[in-house]
Amino acid sequence: MSAAAAAAGVSRPHLSATLHAGPRRRRGRPPLSDGDLVTAISGLIADLPTYGYRRVHALLRRHAEATGRAAPNPKRVYRVLKQHGLRLQRAGTRNEQRRHDGRIAVDIRNTRCCSDGLEIACNNGEKVRVAFALDCCDREAMGYVATTAGISAADVFDLMVLSIEHRFGQATELAKPIEWLTDNGSCYTAHDTRRFARDAGLVPCTTPVESPQSNAMAEAFVRTLKRDYVRVNSIPNARAVIDQLPGWSNHYNEVHPHSALSYRSPASSSLAQPKVLSGLQGATTERPRGPVRPLGGNNRKERT
Repeated sequence: MSAAAAAAGVSRPHLSATLHAGPRRRRGRPPLSDGDLVTAISGLIADLPTYGYRRVHALLRRHAEATGRAAPNPKRVYRVLKQHGLRLQRAGTRNEQRRHDGRIAVDIRNTRCCSDGLEIACNNGEKVRVAFALDCCDREAMGYVATTAGISAADVFDLMVLSIEHRFGQATELAKPIEWLTDNGSCYTAHDTRRFARDAGLVPCTTPVESPQSNAMAEAFVRTLKRDYVRVNSIPNARAVIDQLPGWSNHYNEVHPHSALSYRSPASSSLAQPKVLSGLQGATTERPRGPVRPLGGNNRKERT
């Protein structure tokens, strides 16, 4: 052994340890079985096929916290999705976007909200037009109006009242102003709409012309609604869409993981935010329209 070590130019103990070494032990813990995780992921994406690995991991983590179990690592979730061909397909190349340096989100609830509208085309050719309002802090959908006709100033009146009542109860005026951010649609820039907003305690704010990035939070909600709800549900006619809107709104507020909220839902995020009410005053001004249905129901009748 000594002669062989000297000829090889290595030490005798090193040569002896190399010759008599046993099987190498694996470092770290053995890999976990992916069977249960694949089953859980498959159950989630069966109902939510547009969710990527981050939102899938957020739902798995939420379920694990509720049941007292350890949450899977997000990298493991990505690996399992990749190995089993469950990842989302990559979108095509993006067009160059106009630069936007402003900040839409705010750090305190009930200080700014944004509103926009969208059109949902049904299978039978009917179209449903929806206008909505979001809080720019917790992203909660505070209210919506839906109609088969065009969104009018009267519809925006109803939307403003719904949003105020959703946050503050039966009140039509706020002591502390709340910014109301919209684009330059005629239903938002009408003199009656702006006057009604100011009377209710809202401060109308409009984006620059041809700059949808300035209302990007509302535009992102439009994309989310169409991608995660409209595209994966049956929309044979306008009535079916209007009947499903309350469930979509409730799921978005209570379940949908939002990337800007650390993949929490708007409802769970709002619980962690300080409630800064806007100094509600009583109903001192008379509304120019009749009573509005509460959030969660069909807010508008179908019109032709």
